[in-house]
Amino acid sequence: MTAILYHNTMQTTRDSRILVLSKAVQVLKACHQLGGGLSLGDIARQLDLPRSTVQRIVQTLTAEGFLSTGGNARSISLGPDILAMGALATAGMVERSYPVLKRLAERTGETVDLAWLNRDHLVFVSQVPGVHRLQAVSAVGDTFPLHCTANGKAALALLPDDTVNAFLHRKLPALTRNTLTTASALKKEIAKIRAAGIAYDSEEHTVGISAIGMAMQDKARQIYAVSVPVPTVRFTQRLAANEAAMRETMQMLAGV
Repeated sequence: MTAILYHNTMQTTRDSRILVLSKAVQVLKACHQLGGGLSLGDIARQLDLPRSTVQRIVQTLTAEGFLSTGGNARSISLGPDILAMGALATAGMVERSYPVLKRLAERTGETVDLAWLNRDHLVFVSQVPGVHRLQAVSAVGDTFPLHCTANGKAALALLPDDTVNAFLHRKLPALTRNTLTTASALKKEIAKIRAAGIAYDSEEHTVGISAIGMAMQDKARQIYAVSVPVPTVRFTQRLAANEAAMRETMQMLAGV
């Protein structure tokens, strides 16, 4: 009987540790999806966990460098150690995807961008320039909003509805007269993107530039988006061909 009780106690301890680890992963995912500036209450409500449980997990993850509070419990965000891990994963994707993106640039003649979803914005991590004298070019490392870019909207369409709703109910600045700035308009747009698998930017971020974009999730569950920004004056000329090339590219990227 003593041996059985000992075995059961050991099993209970292991199960308890696994449960705690699972909750810690949930907290990290919530911080990634909702962005920075979170409070303990924000995370507890998102995950439907007791505030005291979230507080203990946040304290542990902060001590390990996986979360940062900036000295303020109401400004919880991902910490330097986990961001460094994400940067390593991004570097691997940049290297693996470059030949595929180069082929897309050659087929379209246009600039091709690869962006990584970092909480509530995109970070451009790779670019293959087009061949035209007039082309859209952004610097690697630049950040872009989600609500008014083709690649940003494509990335949003991959996120769960609760995460999308939380994002859409913040202030969405108008960068041009075409920018969608209301939650209702963007929800309709996201529904279309999910149905079609491709997103469009019709001068919503920059006057004179339109784009197509698609997004994918890699094996590490990181979201990347590919976009082909084009000066609006020639956007429709090869739109169908560029869309077909983009879809083929995303199929190829799914295997890298």
